[in-house]
Amino acid sequence: MSESVIIVNNLTKVYPGGVLAVDHISFEVKEGEIFALLGPNGAGKSTTIGMLTTALRPTEGEAYVGGFSVTREPAKVRSIIGVVPQEFSADEDLTAWENITLIGYLYGLPRDEVKRRAEELLQMVGLYGVKDKKVETFSGGMRRRLEIAMGLINRPRVLFLDEPTLGLDVQTRAAIWEYVLKLKKDYNMTIFLTTHYLEEADSYGDRVAIIDRGRILVIGRPDELKKSVTWDTVEVEVTGPEDTIRKALSGIRQIKEFTFVDGRLVVKVSDGPLAIPQIVNALSSMGLEVRKLSMSRPTLDEVYMHYTGRSMREEFISKEEAFAMRRTLRRARS
Repeated sequence: MSESVIIVNNLTKVYPGGVLAVDHISFEVKEGEIFALLGPNGAGKSTTIGMLTTALRPTEGEAYVGGFSVTREPAKVRSIIGVVPQEFSADEDLTAWENITLIGYLYGLPRDEVKRRAEELLQMVGLYGVKDKKVETFSGGMRRRLEIAMGLINRPRVLFLDEPTLGLDVQTRAAIWEYVLKLKKDYNMTIFLTTHYLEEADSYGDRVAIIDRGRILVIGRPDELKKSVTWDTVEVEVTGPEDTIRKALSGIRQIKEFTFVDGRLVVKVSDGPLAIPQIVNALSSMGLEVRKLSMSRPTLDEVYMHYTGRSMREEFISKEEAFAMRRTLRRARS
């Protein structure tokens, strides 16, 4: 069993005016795992990262990163972590090389070591060929890759990624994750992640925590969380009056609920493989023709909606649009 590299006990943050952002949360993150924190906008994700990275001081509770207290030993915590913030932090007037070496010097690394690590990291993220170009000329994907390289210059034990792929195209997102997974494999690095892309948390997260209104609602492996939503969804294309369809399905115990969506019958059942033959037989016995049928297991979005009462995808669309607008305004002012 891997040891816990992050330990959080009753961590709480109250902002001036009595705004409770994080409400007595407790959890642990194991060495070498990818831990994804999901939640609506304003749920407390960024505040949690702020406290764990010592940027914010907790109001109550305590947290330890790598065995060091975030309140009593903040300098030691900062020496073993890397942070890739949601907003781009690289100086646009400097080159990629100047940005990454500046971070190395701020960590107090020797000049020769900074040069060696900067070359290695820029090679890894595919930016060595443009290291002498100003960041203002970089695309969004190039900037994000540079941010990751900057966050790794001190060879952190724990890397915090706050929405690392927000606003990037699918191809660039895949490339970013290729680097992240390489870090985990090669260095057994612990990754603490927030993301609005549920497929990222599902595919890459070893464990997922859902936070809402400052409180942790559930923590578990993606497959465990999906099993906690105890239904499968069966979609049926069937011809016939809705009243007849309702009558046909009324006696099937496996069915939790069903609705009609855009001419399709959408049925939530407790056990899809067991319910499908019952649904087909019941509809056929009433003279109804089943043209097409499909079944899907619970998704992480359904888990999210089950615990928070809202869709992560709807929250994400508005956030991605806001991020893109901020980026456009920044470029217009430069």
